[in-house]
Amino acid sequence: MKLSFSLLSKLLILQYLSVLCLSADDFDFFYFVQQWPGSYCDTKQSCCYPKTGKPTADFGIHGLWPNYNDGSWPSNCDPDSVFDKSQISDLLSSMEKNWPSLSCPSSNGIRFWSHEWQKHGTCAESEIDQREYFETALKLKEKVNLLKNLKDAGIEPDDEFYSLDSIKEAIKQGSGFTPGIECNKDSGHNSQLYQVYMCVDTSGSNFIECPIFPKSKCGSQIQFPKF
Repeated sequence: MKLSFSLLSKLLILQYLSVLCLSADDFDFFYFVQQWPGSYCDTKQSCCYPKTGKPTADFGIHGLWPNYNDGSWPSNCDPDSVFDKSQISDLLSSMEKNWPSLSCPSSNGIRFWSHEWQKHGTCAESEIDQREYFETALKLKEKVNLLKNLKDAGIEPDDEFYSLDSIKEAIKQGSGFTPGIECNKDSGHNSQLYQVYMCVDTSGSNFIECPIFPKSKCGSQIQFPKF
């Protein structure tokens, strides 16, 4: 039996759309990313404190990002799934403390969290819904205390320089897993400890060894700036 051209076209389109849906949902792991506010603010771009005031001198959540083992990642998977503040109303105080926005102009964090949900969270909806997405990130931060891991190894946010290897080792000793480190540069072109990447299974429950690390431009000695 011969298929008509229009029917064949429709079948091919449906097959293509099914592949797109699979690629959006079937990710391999999460990057759980935390950033050091001192490094975020110590650039030409500078920063603006949230409307709630200056955050505490601690690593803050940047996001929970679905990724593939080949280094690529899905993004903006469901434009119809908009951020709904009411779903996390009881998490807001914890969000303001642990997931602050430092971008300008000063904000209450809603724009930042909405962006993270739209770009990354919608690609994790096959595993966790919107509320679970934010709650999961908050719980992951509780599980690994980066600042304590570093301080226990004598690495302090004091504007001094530390070896990249010693920073990685301190976090591995404290968390049990090897981190990925991302650096930025201050106005004096010093390489600074900026973001720490930890890998998590697709349920968002367990840290795992990273299948792949993001590209890093850190020097062998990097600064841990004050905040």
